[in-house]
Amino acid sequence: MHCPVCSHPETKVVDTRLTGEGSAIRRRRECESCGYRFSTNEEVELLDLTVVKRDGRREAYSRSKIEQGVRKALEKRPYTEAAFRSLIGEIERDIQRKKSDEIKSSDLGNIIMNRLRNFDKIAYIRFASVYRQFEDVESFRRELESLSHKPRRRKTKTAAKNSENRLGI
Repeated sequence: MHCPVCSHPETKVVDTRLTGEGSAIRRRRECESCGYRFSTNEEVELLDLTVVKRDGRREAYSRSKIEQGVRKALEKRPYTEAAFRSLIGEIERDIQRKKSDEIKSSDLGNIIMNRLRNFDKIAYIRFASVYRQFEDVESFRRELESLSHKPRRRKTKTAAKNSENRLGI
């Protein structure tokens, strides 16, 4: 690791700590030439993972694309940067558990939605509405009901008639 001040190629590790949920390591380093101290972070990267798109195209996995999509879903929602990093780490660990060098974009989307569902329900609905391409209000309502686990009762014809009568329809 090169020193960020003098560019000397030799630094020594002074301290090492696990961060987050043990998915990253923070190292405190000292330059052997000028004595400058600085920190580095090491994280597991998903390398050589290919995402298979719905149309059959293949593209390299991109953490930044996941981060952008999740940030967009979380826009104007309360969350900390530490919680966000942890969420992205959980998503990537779920991907790694697949133990494959390819993943379908649909599987990737489901992993993200499962994690968002527990993290922030509004962000989950936002992500799901784009990912699942809701075409009408009914499909959106069904998703909301599944989220609340309280399916709305369908009106019977008699109940609907009574409602219409009360409304003067």
